[in-house]
Amino acid sequence: MKLAIDTNAYRLMMDGEPSAVRLARTAERLLMPVPVLAELRFGFLNGTKGRENEANLVRFLDRARVEVLSCDEETAARYAELKLQLKTQGTPIPINDVWIAALVLQHHATLFTRDADFERIPQLPRV
Repeated sequence: MKLAIDTNAYRLMMDGEPSAVRLARTAERLLMPVPVLAELRFGFLNGTKGRENEANLVRFLDRARVEVLSCDEETAARYAELKLQLKTQGTPIPINDVWIAALVLQHHATLFTRDADFERIPQLPRV
């Protein structure tokens, strides 16, 4: 399984939460969407352990099974479709979450998250 990591899931993994660590270990690939990197790095800059957290993130990203997902034209098209779907449903979610969902769908992955906002996108595979 290709497992895309949301911001809160990354924190759970780094904190050693057993079910999060177990899930990450069973994944074939771990995918890190660029908006998640941005959220994490903002948190590092805004926190008290920025250097330590950044060093841990760099080590995580250097793992052979980890891939960063960047946005491209296909991502933008999927973003637009999702944004319209959410507007039509009357269930908006934060912009970064729309980008994350677009990347996950584009790469046929499953999103590891504890964020209930993603439940508003029923076609998005989640754990």
